[in-house]
Amino acid sequence: MVLTGLDRLVSDEKLQNQFSGQVALLAHNASIDQHGLHAVQVFKRLFGDRFIKLFGPQHGFMTADQDNMIETDHAIHPYFRIPVYSLYSETRVPTDTMLQGIDHLFVDLQDIGSRMYTYAYTLTLLLEKCAARDIEVIILDRPNPINGLDVEGNVLDPAYASFIGRHPLPVRHGLTIGEVALMHQKFWATDPANLQVIPMLGWQRDMYYSDTQLPWALPSPNIARPESALIFLATVIWEGTIWSEGRGTTQPFEVFGHPGLEPYRFYDQLVEPAIRQSGLSGFTLRPVVFKPTFHKQSGLACGGFQVQVLDRSRFKPWRTGQFIMQTIFQPLREEFQWLEPPYEYVYDRLPIDIINGTDQIRHWIESGQALDELEAMEQLEDYLTMRNEVMLYRE
Repeated sequence: MVLTGLDRLVSDEKLQNQFSGQVALLAHNASIDQHGLHAVQVFKRLFGDRFIKLFGPQHGFMTADQDNMIETDHAIHPYFRIPVYSLYSETRVPTDTMLQGIDHLFVDLQDIGSRMYTYAYTLTLLLEKCAARDIEVIILDRPNPINGLDVEGNVLDPAYASFIGRHPLPVRHGLTIGEVALMHQKFWATDPANLQVIPMLGWQRDMYYSDTQLPWALPSPNIARPESALIFLATVIWEGTIWSEGRGTTQPFEVFGHPGLEPYRFYDQLVEPAIRQSGLSGFTLRPVVFKPTFHKQSGLACGGFQVQVLDRSRFKPWRTGQFIMQTIFQPLREEFQWLEPPYEYVYDRLPIDIINGTDQIRHWIESGQALDELEAMEQLEDYLTMRNEVMLYRE
């Protein structure tokens, strides 16, 4: 069984004794140990009255709030009666007041291995602020649920930086949250923080979450299963359209659709032949009809598709997702409709370009270029060299 950084802290008294000052914790719903006990309960037992503050990322400490500029208020924890500061509120950077009195700030966040997931940027903003105040930051490392080997997708163009893409990462970055912190320290930080990463034990880079034997708790409201994290890489781009990406259903990010689409005809005449000719494999696209109970297209019957992974080793989610979107866009064109701004606090660019970290992919979709033109956008060599310098887990 894999032991997370939290599990290691729980089991190692010598490690606990390194932290003699006042303690705070940045965490969320998925911050649990191998027995399912939440980190806030663990920290209260370990540190008692020295445990003085909590912080939460996007979706809140309780992971109850939805997406895209739905902010979470600050609060007092209802049981432990300590402040819970939201880092997705009127600010995404912890203030001096929030950090006052803290000696050791622990971070226990379950990332999902995607550039578009915001927790990495909450972390790096925190590192920058703590560096200025000389507060020690301790990352309790966790698995990358879609493995730490595979890397895919274009690297972010800095002109399209946002809170869903702050650093030059590819779409599937192949890092743990602790390795993201180390990459920030080595390559992006102007003032490196006092940082310690407590690595996992037993985790190997080729592991998916299902290989770890760890319990799963949803890290955000719409990543209900570990498998969702892999499919997310293919379907998150539908956030940049007026189509539903499955929010408000029991299969968010696994289905997508629109009330105007008849999925069976579309599949038989266009989608299935295009996929067959593309050579993309490891998945099936199943015609479905679903009705979101909230979010885009709420209350309307949407024709669309469900993505099901058949072979993780052959499934390439980034190129598969982009190819499917291009295939659907081409016959619809003006009826397709990109979502208008704002999106994640960006008011002057199309959301699809913010999600993709470039406008080149949208142009590729609109112009109907070949799949190899998309693959040429990856340009991963420099990134892979950087990643190699910060990897904590090697075969």
